[in-house]
Amino acid sequence: MSGFLEGITQRAREDMQTLVLPEGEDKRVVAAARRIVDEGIARVIVLGSEDIVSSHGISLESIQVIDPETSTHLDSFAAKLAELRAHKGMTLEQAHQVILDPCYFGVMMVYMNLADGMVSGACHSTADTLRPCLQILKTAPGIKLVSTFFVMDVPQCEYGEDGLFVFADCGLNIYPNAEELSEIALASADSFEALCGAQPRVAMLTYSSKGSGKGEHVDLVREATRLAQEKKPDVLLDGELQADAAIVPEVAQSKAPDSPVAGSANVLIFPNIEAGNIAYKLVQRLANAQAYGPITQGIAKPVNDLSRGCSVEDIVGVAAITCVQSQNREK
Repeated sequence: MSGFLEGITQRAREDMQTLVLPEGEDKRVVAAARRIVDEGIARVIVLGSEDIVSSHGISLESIQVIDPETSTHLDSFAAKLAELRAHKGMTLEQAHQVILDPCYFGVMMVYMNLADGMVSGACHSTADTLRPCLQILKTAPGIKLVSTFFVMDVPQCEYGEDGLFVFADCGLNIYPNAEELSEIALASADSFEALCGAQPRVAMLTYSSKGSGKGEHVDLVREATRLAQEKKPDVLLDGELQADAAIVPEVAQSKAPDSPVAGSANVLIFPNIEAGNIAYKLVQRLANAQAYGPITQGIAKPVNDLSRGCSVEDIVGVAAITCVQSQNREK
């Protein structure tokens, strides 16, 4: 276990949260639930019929199993969903059908304070996981945009925060405009501080450093930087910067000597999902880095998405991160 994840797991144990895992039909999810409970990371609710959940041959001791189809919450959840979606024309009858979807049922448990967060995606798409969040939980107060980030833990690395970085947005917003990019940057700064426990230093990345290049993409990053600095002038944030100028002190001295961030950035904001996704995968493979994510930020309560190729260890790690996000939301 990496130092980052070990610290997150310990923090999760100190103020135990309740998580809902809506994919009880997947053996990996039930195995992860067993480990989460055994290691004292969180209380766990698994959704699915008890026959299916128990068929994996994994002990369910101290794990709550709820079948949406037979749950005593079914009618009240359907009524609340119909109320929340009435402006879209949803009827009570339609809500009764929709709420049987385990992702909707799980998110409603979070909305109704029966769980503190949800982890899904082992056998659901990102859209299936996030759609009910946006319809039911919506965005956190003061937040305009839901986005994602990866925590990158690079071994034996002198850059960032001793090799710890946040990369954003690598998984959700494809081509953000300047306003959206500024929101991603500020949310990522908050996420870095909350999860990594250090002051964020945010670099707005592109192929230009302080006017060395020209083009509409450079202009977009420059405008996003201005907007973010205007919204939260107390955040250490600068751009536009090339990746080497952002993290390497010697390069920063020649390319951006007056920048308060260049050469020491630990939060890297990419201009679009292509750049971010490519970057995190290259760092993960070439530097043997641990990549935790995509972690969701900006939702009113924490819901996180898994890769459908995830391992039991991945699920446990994302569960611990979700717990810490919930702890910070409560604070």
